[in-house]
Amino acid sequence: MIKTQDLTKIYMTEEVETTALNNVNLEIEKGEFVSIMGPSGCGKSTLLNILGLLDNPSGGEYHFTGEEVSKYSERQRAKLRKENIGFVFQSFNLIDELTVFENVELPLLYLGYSSGDRKKKVNEVLENMEIMHRVNHFPQQLSGGQQQRVAVARAIVSNPKIILADEPTGNLDSERGDEVMSLLTDLNENGTTIVMVTHSPTYAEYGNRIVHLFDGHVVTENFKEKFHV
Repeated sequence: MIKTQDLTKIYMTEEVETTALNNVNLEIEKGEFVSIMGPSGCGKSTLLNILGLLDNPSGGEYHFTGEEVSKYSERQRAKLRKENIGFVFQSFNLIDELTVFENVELPLLYLGYSSGDRKKKVNEVLENMEIMHRVNHFPQQLSGGQQQRVAVARAIVSNPKIILADEPTGNLDSERGDEVMSLLTDLNENGTTIVMVTHSPTYAEYGNRIVHLFDGHVVTENFKEKFHV
């Protein structure tokens, strides 16, 4: 599903050149749950942004679902993102002015679903996330755990091939963090590919593979059980 070859990302200012990623070679197959770990500033979020087609690399190749996409335009990347990728962020990234229903509905609006289909799919995913009783509430009326449930619902409502999660438990207490990890595990067991950045060794263990980054390099990969397909 994903393959990078000698992937690099360099940020330039007038005085400083910073190498965020340095010749990263990584393969992620359909159905894997991959945890990415490393110290702050090692390139984890930069890598996730490139894998999620939010940014282009400075060099190397990036193959996504069989396409070499490293030099795609923003319009080309946006089309692939909408059709294939769901995102879950540490800060939830919900829109305060929209209700729970409207936040989860957004990806379907972008994809052109009819009103009836949107209502059906949103209601189904909110039921599955056990947050239907908050359907008409606004994000600020929810707890952190409830907001992250809504964020996961939004990420999966369009049945993406892959979910990219950037510190999805970072703003949650341990009980709510465990709930989010349980949700991601269930999604993976049902065939969704998960790539998660985390600082937590405990939560990293939910993956079937742990990739360690340091100074923009992949330094180790720990494989665990066979993943779901």
